[in-house]
Amino acid sequence: MKNESDNNALYQRPQPRPTPTSEPFWAGLAAQQVRLQQCDDCAGWVYYPRSHCPHCLSPNLTWQDISGEGTLYSYTVAQQPTAPQFAGEEPQLIGVVELKEGVRLNTVMVNVSPEDLEVGMRVKPVFFQLADTTLLYFEPS
Repeated sequence: MKNESDNNALYQRPQPRPTPTSEPFWAGLAAQQVRLQQCDDCAGWVYYPRSHCPHCLSPNLTWQDISGEGTLYSYTVAQQPTAPQFAGEEPQLIGVVELKEGVRLNTVMVNVSPEDLEVGMRVKPVFFQLADTTLLYFEPS
């Protein structure tokens, strides 16, 4: 973010729309807390938010606060915008983070230069506030 007009462009990008199933995840991010569902029957961790456990199909899922710490599983450095709404943010550091709980999620890496990214590096969550929502990004820990 270089100036106020750049900030305004960030607020124009598409934003997620919470559903009744995903609302606790987004509310957690707004409170600067990472939350995942955990199955009450098999103890499996669930991401993305769902109505049933993907491991045992149980509908008994409970939201748990977690640290959000993990490792960088994979990444790419996008030199071109991945969509028109992201023009001006190049290079985009797009990563897949594996949380301590074992689930993997797509994210944006921040506060790191492209040449310092390394598969297996330890990462921690960063909560990035947009106009109406908080996004989950990651940085080296």
